[in-house]
Amino acid sequence: MVDLLALTLAQQTPEQTQGETAGFTWQWLGEGLLQCTPKTAYRKTIVLSAGIHGNETAPIELLAHLIQDLFAGQLGLAVRVLFVLGNPAAIRQGVRYLENDMNRMFCGAYQNLTQDQETGRAAQLEQVVADFFEQDHVDAQRYHYDLHTAIRASLLPVFALFPYQTQPYDDFLIQSLNAANLDALVYHNAAGKTFTHFTTERLHAASSTLELGKAKPFGKNDLAEFASTDQMLRAVLSDQALPIRQKSDIRQFKVVDSILKQSDDFQLNLSADAPNFSTFEQGEEIATQQAGNYIAHDQQVWILFPNPNVKTGLRAGLILKEMK
Repeated sequence: MVDLLALTLAQQTPEQTQGETAGFTWQWLGEGLLQCTPKTAYRKTIVLSAGIHGNETAPIELLAHLIQDLFAGQLGLAVRVLFVLGNPAAIRQGVRYLENDMNRMFCGAYQNLTQDQETGRAAQLEQVVADFFEQDHVDAQRYHYDLHTAIRASLLPVFALFPYQTQPYDDFLIQSLNAANLDALVYHNAAGKTFTHFTTERLHAASSTLELGKAKPFGKNDLAEFASTDQMLRAVLSDQALPIRQKSDIRQFKVVDSILKQSDDFQLNLSADAPNFSTFEQGEEIATQQAGNYIAHDQQVWILFPNPNVKTGLRAGLILKEMK
């Protein structure tokens, strides 16, 4: 049994770094990194990541339970999988990040920042994930589910974001997100520096960032709230039929613009606790700053990840339109 979360929290290396169970072989690849390969033939190779933001603990606990059940033989493994706990130092401190947002460091963006523990970790993750996918000796389809929780509440509580890509989105990925009872899918309109954009653009994986509710400290999560995502991931790992959706049709949105914070006087015309998917009508002022105000141009738009406290030069929110 490899308790990846306990090892990460204690900053320890397991006594054994590789081994096998009745159903799979495993290898500890470094802090917060565990690879498992089934002994039977497989058709999918999957990265399951959490903790890119260290205070988003529910997805970390979710992965810990999956690993526990795999080693206990209570969950069968029929895909090759890499479990990733993204930012161990931030996880141990219970903070989103130490110096800079790690989910803006990928596709080599870490090279433009002062080199520190987190930029080194981003570089390591790029290399480990690239090696993981490229070491496959079979023609397996590549997938990446990056699990998060949001800083603030959301009018559509659970949703997923697709990184920008020009080719069609993978059918199985969409089906799995639908089966997880997500409320919405959001399609990016431009290249980014997120973990999932890296795995999509550079490694040709079908990738998605899942936002699964509100961030809470370890021990404060009710994992029953994440049951639908848990059931979907268990079906994916064991290559069983996906759960049947229990909600109304999933809503789909596309990103039409990003609001950038260009100066210290930047303000969003939202209350501090305004939820994700708050709406603005045409002509309403969304943000103000010396460089120019941002006005809603379309009949109705939604705002995602509003955060006036980001560093100058960074994105302070995404503007969405619903796809009918």
